[in-house]
Amino acid sequence: MYLIVGLGNPGKQYENTRHNVGFDAVDLLVDEYRVPSSGKQHKAMYGKGVIAGQKVILAKPLTYMNLSGESVRALVDYYKIDPEEELIVIYDDISLEPGKIRIRKKGSAGGHNGIKNIIAQLGTQNFQRVKVGVGEKPKGWDLADYVLGHFSKEDRGLVDDALKRVAGAVELMVQGEVDQAMNQFN
Repeated sequence: MYLIVGLGNPGKQYENTRHNVGFDAVDLLVDEYRVPSSGKQHKAMYGKGVIAGQKVILAKPLTYMNLSGESVRALVDYYKIDPEEELIVIYDDISLEPGKIRIRKKGSAGGHNGIKNIIAQLGTQNFQRVKVGVGEKPKGWDLADYVLGHFSKEDRGLVDDALKRVAGAVELMVQGEVDQAMNQFN
């Protein structure tokens, strides 16, 4: 079973912001693979379903970004997920242009507070992730203001296209084809 977590912040005011592309990715996966909601538990909204013949749990932590690891830890513990093999985290990356995605098998937090908290809670940085580019913050902007801001119409279109590619990448990843996903989508 795979645990696929999209990072973001709960609440209407955060919908469609740069920091919530992980939530957007999970929403797309829910629609694409008709994953029914299982409700709220483990500090997350989640649903159980099947992607490419593999059982999956799709989750959106409700802890706010900086405490995402609390929810991920609770889900990993409850469902006995091996984070190094069965966890995929989808989140925003300011070092990638809007519309770009990058798949990694492991890595540091790279300054992302949600990932920092997941690493701290799990005690490992060895988990798969899909980064979705949201673009670099303009000079002089506060980082929090930028990532909590909304996309331009053009950038939103690029990100929506990227999210469709995220779905394709996740489909390969849950079949154990991470290298193929990296070659095809990075």
